[in-house]
Amino acid sequence: MISVLTDNLGALWHGVLTTLAITALAFVSAVVVGIVVAVFRVSPIPPLRALGAVYVELFRNIPLLSLLILVAYGLPYVGVSFSLFTTAVICLAAVSAAFACETVRAGINGVSVGQAEAARALGMTFTQSLVRVILPQALRTMVQPLVNIFIGVALGSSLAAAVSVGELTYAAQQVGNKTAESMLLFLISAVVYIVIALLGGGAGSVLERRLAVQR
Repeated sequence: MISVLTDNLGALWHGVLTTLAITALAFVSAVVVGIVVAVFRVSPIPPLRALGAVYVELFRNIPLLSLLILVAYGLPYVGVSFSLFTTAVICLAAVSAAFACETVRAGINGVSVGQAEAARALGMTFTQSLVRVILPQALRTMVQPLVNIFIGVALGSSLAAAVSVGELTYAAQQVGNKTAESMLLFLISAVVYIVIALLGGGAGSVLERRLAVQR
């Protein structure tokens, strides 16, 4: 059992690093895209609101695995292709951004209307009031929902194994097939995912407490 780990530690460690890279890039991209789409959804311009709604409904209701397969194996038929790593990041970010958008929109709607009216009275534009007044206050209510999205991204990254991305689950599968110790390898990978989720949750709790002190 120990020899299985020591002999394949390099492959497993590479899988862990790839999982962390996918998670970090996809989560940051999802938050950025989610904020943009949320701004569209609360925009006073009807076409932008409609575009934001279409994005959310589309990507919130498409299975991540189906999207991964479509992007990895379908797009090359029309001349569009990405590396498998990039495909995993794009698909995870696109799906997670739909949920991040709703989190941000709920945070924006949770800010008192008087704040927006005060910003307008000071001569701020819609964008200025969002950036300077509303979003900073909304952030305090968005921390835990965003942590949940981070955890979802981390766990969802395991589906990238279906398109042969060399992340943790794929590495565990390959090593398990080679050593006939699949149960052990998947148990270890499960522990790693739990650790990532707990660390993300802990970081979110710390950030939430710090923001609460500033109220």
